[in-house]
Amino acid sequence: MSRESEVDLPGEAEASLPGTLPEALRAELVAFRRDVHMHPELGNQEFRTTAAIKARLEKAGLRPRVLDSGTGLICDIGDWNGTDHSALALRADIDALPIPDTKVDCDYRSTVPDRAHACGHDVHTTVVLGAGLVLADLHRKGQLPRPVRLIFQPAEEVLPGGAVDVIGTGALDGVGRIIAVHCDPRVDAGLIGLRHGPITSACDRLELSLDGPGGHTARPHLTTDLVTAAARVVTDVPALVARRFDARAGLVVTWGRIESGHAPNVIPQHAELSGTVRCLDINAWRQAPDLIHEAVHEVATMHRAKPEINYIRGVPPVVNDPVVTELLHDAMVVRRGVRSVEDTEQSLGGEDFSWYLEQVPGAMARLGVRRPGDLTVRDLHQGDFDADEHAITVGVELFTAAALLDARMRVLDTAGH
Repeated sequence: MSRESEVDLPGEAEASLPGTLPEALRAELVAFRRDVHMHPELGNQEFRTTAAIKARLEKAGLRPRVLDSGTGLICDIGDWNGTDHSALALRADIDALPIPDTKVDCDYRSTVPDRAHACGHDVHTTVVLGAGLVLADLHRKGQLPRPVRLIFQPAEEVLPGGAVDVIGTGALDGVGRIIAVHCDPRVDAGLIGLRHGPITSACDRLELSLDGPGGHTARPHLTTDLVTAAARVVTDVPALVARRFDARAGLVVTWGRIESGHAPNVIPQHAELSGTVRCLDINAWRQAPDLIHEAVHEVATMHRAKPEINYIRGVPPVVNDPVVTELLHDAMVVRRGVRSVEDTEQSLGGEDFSWYLEQVPGAMARLGVRRPGDLTVRDLHQGDFDADEHAITVGVELFTAAALLDARMRVLDTAGH
């Protein structure tokens, strides 16, 4: 999908702010996104995607550094001084999801069975690549006052997220602020959604096994009725947890898989359950493992099942820094006017961008990818997800404006002191 029309008149400062997207580069980026979309790769397997990004950055005269794992890369633009934390980092995630692409009448649908860019990471990647190319050109012209670091991160979809490993490589050394976008299919292309404070939620994974002696379905009273025990865990644990946390914490246990048994007249010996724990409040998130362990044990032992719990820590909420959120707001207004920014709600989705914000101030914007007027909901993590490619232009120009305004803000802050 490609559409180039302004949602609103640009801000008055646009004429004095460089970094808009040239038409030739826009067309190239659309083609790049479609190529990545056709060749999705799962977390820590993004070798082709990494190579494509690296080749384009090198063509622009830049020197990207592939991470030691072989997937993902970092690229610095501008006059780098790693000691004063003056750089602005732009982060993209590059991995896909293990689901089939179900789009029809689409020339660029996935060519890999059971793999799809159904979360928009191909768009995120293209936006950061495009912004990097524009900013590199500005640097060559002497118009980039402060350095920028591009972070192309693998394995966002793999808990606890590839961000942890990227940070461990020193990717934030010298970085003072970090920004990102995430596709939002409920926001029109040409707009972004912003929120101060938490914009996503904590997300953990819960894996359980229940065991019993098994038996004949004619005599459930002589054994552990394991299917019933599993069913009670599925229904009672979320209800019990809901009564042990403040409702305002928004903690939700949701099951995605339950498996047990092989025959209709045999009570099984083993059952497995897995799901997610999502939470709006970071303090409740810290308490969640202990209280969920307690709830599972209570319900399972009531039905004489032996539980084993594997509680996998995921990611904390993405908590937007107010100053960096205002930077994104001002950048979008400069590019596309005051009506191009919407307030957005905190979602129950998880995002490992949160790990970066544990280290440096930053913010994430929701990038509208819905074609205006299209009432079809193509939600994230569904096989028919797609994006209006006008969002690529919007994302690139948002990031380039943010990089230039960030430099101006820091100069003013220094002068004020």
